[in-house]
Amino acid sequence: MIEGFVALYIFMLAAIAGYEVISKVPVILHTPLMSGSNFVHGIVLVGAMVALGQAQTGLEQLVGFVGVVLAAGNVVGGFVVTERMLDMFKASGRGDRR
Repeated sequence: MIEGFVALYIFMLAAIAGYEVISKVPVILHTPLMSGSNFVHGIVLVGAMVALGQAQTGLEQLVGFVGVVLAAGNVVGGFVVTERMLDMFKASGRGDRR
C-alpha cells in the first residue's frame, strides 16, 4: 500500500517540476526542446516493445500493444511537429542570391 503512495508522490512531483520547467522555456528554444523530447519518446517506444515482448497473458499483450501504438504515434507526431516548426525558419526564397 505504501509503495503506491510513494509512486503517486513521485509522479506528482515530476508533473509539477515538469510544468515549472517547460513554462519557463523561451519560445526560441521550443524547437530544440521538441527534438530532445522526440529522443525520450523513442526510448519510451523501445520500452513498450520490450514490455510487449515479455507479456504472457492476453491482457498484458493488449496493454503492451496499446503502449507500442501510442508511443509510435507520439514519436511520429513529434517529428511531424518539429519538421513543421523548422520549416517556419527556412528562407522563403525571395531575394535569393546566387
